[in-house]
Amino acid sequence: MAMSEDAAVAAETPTPTGTRRGRVRIKRTALMAVPAVAVGGILMTLTAQGVLAAQFSISGMPFTITADKLDGDGFAQFGSLDSMIPDSPNAGNTGGQVLVAVSAIKTAQITNLCQSVDLGGVNLVIHAGDQGTPVSASDLTTDSDMLSGDAEFKNIEIGGDASTYTKAGPVGKGQPGVFGQQADHVQLTHLNQHNYASTAVGFKLPNLRLSFSSKGC
Repeated sequence: MAMSEDAAVAAETPTPTGTRRGRVRIKRTALMAVPAVAVGGILMTLTAQGVLAAQFSISGMPFTITADKLDGDGFAQFGSLDSMIPDSPNAGNTGGQVLVAVSAIKTAQITNLCQSVDLGGVNLVIHAGDQGTPVSASDLTTDSDMLSGDAEFKNIEIGGDASTYTKAGPVGKGQPGVFGQQADHVQLTHLNQHNYASTAVGFKLPNLRLSFSSKGC
């Protein structure tokens, strides 16, 4: 949680080649648990069958997270849907539901964290973990529709049923029948996420600063 540059490019193709063990490096690509081409059809089918359901109502206002580095022990990722309240003013043409990749990490250390949300012409910006002591989080989940960076995994398993996963603890379990991946360890550098929700049992933010700015992260 390494292979040649050619192999890294191959890892970006939308069709998985099966379970990989050891280390896998994916250069500058979205870490979607379900292949990009197939994710929509698979999850929409599961939704129609009543398999997937939102765990809580999201505001529908996305936020950005960036970081220089994230080190995490116990990683899992799988597809899901987040839902807004009925008649949410932020629903747009989504029908009030957003397709996301849930990333779950048992314990994480995050260096130079920036989080921002566009409030309509002004951004609420949070900075932390940039003075030598990283942000720490436990039982961390993020619901993303875009995630990019340089990634390295240790002992990764791809294509398992997300409901059987244990490496990230209880927060790392998806719904039965949902495609997922899990790993003992993940390291992400140059992290950039476009998120709709995030939760953590514990979240420590050294050197926290909150401000309003014309620019986000």
